Amino acid sequence: MTDALFVYGSLRSEFDNPHARLLREKADLLGRTTVRGSLVRNGEFPGYRMEPDGIVEGELWKLREPESTLAALDEYEGSAYSRISVTTSLGPAWIYLFTGEVQ
Repeated sequence: MTDALFVYGSLRSEFDNPHARLLREKADLLGRTTVRGSLVRNGEFPGYRMEPDGIVEGELWKLREPESTLAALDEYEGSAYSRISVTTSLGPAWIYLFTGEVQ
């Protein structure tokens, strides 16, 4: 199991919401990186999909307390997102895959 999380939306370092702050408190930013895939719109939020193929830019975070931090973020992301493992340009990481209907 990896202790890294790739974020592409409201969890990125430039956002100031409770869950982005939680990530900053419980993880260390490793840097900007990319994954293969694409982003779709879920209302006002982006959602990651593996297809169509493209490049998704985001940030890679090393989680200091992976189990508890991921549990909190899983709840925040909700049932329309599923956490899966991907390979970023900096190594393996978790990412939230959007499994809901595209609006």
